[in-house]
Amino acid sequence: MKILVEILNHALMITSFVFVMMLIIEYINVQTKSVWHDKVQSGKWAQYLLAGLLGAIPGCLGAFTAVALYSHRVISFGALVTAMIATSGDEAFVMLAMFPTKALLLTIIIFAVGIVAGFLTDRFLPLEFINKKIRLNKFSLHDEERCVCYPKGKIIEQLKHSSAQRTLLILILSVLFVGIIFGEIGPNEWNWIRITLLLTSCISLFIVLTVPEHFLEEHLWNHIVKVHIPKIFLWTFATLLVMNLLLKHIDLGNWIETNRLMILAIACLIGLIPESGPHMIFVTLFAEGAIPFSILAASSIVQDGHGMLPMLAESRRGFFSVKFINLIIGFLFGLAGYFTGW
Repeated sequence: MKILVEILNHALMITSFVFVMMLIIEYINVQTKSVWHDKVQSGKWAQYLLAGLLGAIPGCLGAFTAVALYSHRVISFGALVTAMIATSGDEAFVMLAMFPTKALLLTIIIFAVGIVAGFLTDRFLPLEFINKKIRLNKFSLHDEERCVCYPKGKIIEQLKHSSAQRTLLILILSVLFVGIIFGEIGPNEWNWIRITLLLTSCISLFIVLTVPEHFLEEHLWNHIVKVHIPKIFLWTFATLLVMNLLLKHIDLGNWIETNRLMILAIACLIGLIPESGPHMIFVTLFAEGAIPFSILAASSIVQDGHGMLPMLAESRRGFFSVKFINLIIGFLFGLAGYFTGW
């Protein structure tokens, strides 16, 4: 029972961090979305750089934006490859919660790999074949007018007529805030992780208190609370539980050490699944010291959460082409790690 409580607390801490960071990033993304179209068409390298930055944003928002820009032919196919290599989906939030320093290092590495891969893709692949079925201006992301996310003079009125969703989010964030203050959620000691959780929960509470109803319902409730958070918690809890049982009863580290090529191949193949969750096992294995950094990096290169799902609406050929390119690059990267011992 004590182990279950510890795992539940760990899963709640990770999910809480993911939740508040998603709220903040969604808020920033909507506030700055006009920047993307204004800056990206100045040249190919600017496209690769922006695509890499979009991919590096934790979660699916940056990846969705990259797909939207590609579908409108604002960025090249190679830049789309860059974004999908640079993204780690929702797992990026979990990695930041579990091993932040190495997560940032991983992000920098796959960002650089993505830019090189994007350039090589545009340089050497037959892009006319891949781009043939793109239907211009069919898919778009958040095409509504720019949200006034801090409507002065209306905030008190909004709170007086607060919706059920807003009330529930305020309650959840308030409980989270109190739990962090008293050490029930997150670390027991006051370290930078606990302070970060407290600050981000405060910012998230401010966002929920002030944003208009449309933003709260469409962006925070329907997108984050209903779609992402339940899956992240369940996958995190289940993975931590399974890993705890395996590491306790099986010499998993020794088996992985003698079968690293097989684990690398499995990590890359699972990375083809266009969904956040299945890849969590490799994040947890790395956090437990059971797999090397190169396998985690290979998994991150191949997988893109569910960032590529909108691409199926545009071009199945483009979808599978990106997945195949990322699979090859991820496996080669992991292979280099295997032969050099890192």
